[in-house]
Amino acid sequence: AMEDVSAKFVSQKISRTRWRPLPAAALQPPDVFATGSWDNEDNRVSIWSAGDLGNAGLNGEYHGEPHLLCDIQHNGDVMDMQFLDQERIVVASSTGTVTIFRHHQNNQTLSANHRWEKAHYHVGQDTSCGGAACTGVVCNNPEIVTVGEDGRINLFRADQRDAVRTIDNADSSTLHAVTFLRTTEILTVNSIGQLKIWDLRQQRNEPSQIFSLAGDRVPLHCVDRHPNQQHIVATGGQDGMLSIWDIRQGTMPVSLLNAHEAEMWEVHFHPSDPDHLFTCSEDGSLWHWDTSTNVSEKPSFLHQGGRSTAYLSHSTINQSVVSAWLSNDPTKDRMEITNLIPNQTLSVNSLDVLGPCLVYGTDAEAIYVNRQLFA
Repeated sequence: AMEDVSAKFVSQKISRTRWRPLPAAALQPPDVFATGSWDNEDNRVSIWSAGDLGNAGLNGEYHGEPHLLCDIQHNGDVMDMQFLDQERIVVASSTGTVTIFRHHQNNQTLSANHRWEKAHYHVGQDTSCGGAACTGVVCNNPEIVTVGEDGRINLFRADQRDAVRTIDNADSSTLHAVTFLRTTEILTVNSIGQLKIWDLRQQRNEPSQIFSLAGDRVPLHCVDRHPNQQHIVATGGQDGMLSIWDIRQGTMPVSLLNAHEAEMWEVHFHPSDPDHLFTCSEDGSLWHWDTSTNVSEKPSFLHQGGRSTAYLSHSTINQSVVSAWLSNDPTKDRMEITNLIPNQTLSVNSLDVLGPCLVYGTDAEAIYVNRQLFA
């Protein structure tokens, strides 16, 4: 299946990859994605075309590599990025600044559309505050929420200069990631193993609920919410574990799944097929977790193309696990896990899935596109 993957070496470490969202009625697969870089002299935000579908061979296999449409210099490491709409992309910087870039499709250029300087900052002894990294950004046009190393949460609107709302001491530790739970509620994860829910309609500056990993308070790096069942949330931690939470019950994860051997950097439910979940890690792996019903009929990939497959019977997982993610339905007794990158190299920092397509970026200065995820 590796022949479905096209690689592009880009001579910069890639920290974020994101598909441009498709228009509501679109039938075609996604074709444009953005990347951000980090740890380079000159970091960049870049827009790519995934390649030429007209290039498909006789058997419909896909040839052609991603090509650069345009790029722009970015001050600081790109810590996170999210498309606001078809043309605008919101980028979080290690300098604490949050920038909206506009992609002009008529002449393929990028320009800075709006900037919130030092949206995140450390208060120093003197008055000139040093920037604190903005670690996470999430958009629900026109609203943008950012979190940072400074424990701050900002709510911006794309059309307003000043923050609509700032929760200054939202957290005493670093906030690593944020996502929307509903239009008025957000979820954050922090460096002491806590998942918190914030209701933006409330004026008080406390979370409405706090969940936490028992025991070691392992930092949580990433979070995603199930697209249809909003009570199901997945997080990934510094120890590489995948945690599944049901925010309707208890304050601890309903299941902890052994995953990667090092930090998990991103976790994403497939937006339209959420029985599939994807995680990537510092250990150079990218895992596809498949809980769809027909898993038991699938061939095992153990001996094909270096893929490794593990079956976990639900007895080994806390019984309350399910949708597929939370059911104790005995037919859902298997989960198939496939490492999509057989020859592990450097850290896989970011991934994004849309339709049949996966894009991911690595510290090996390469971006990879798989156009046939479910082939």
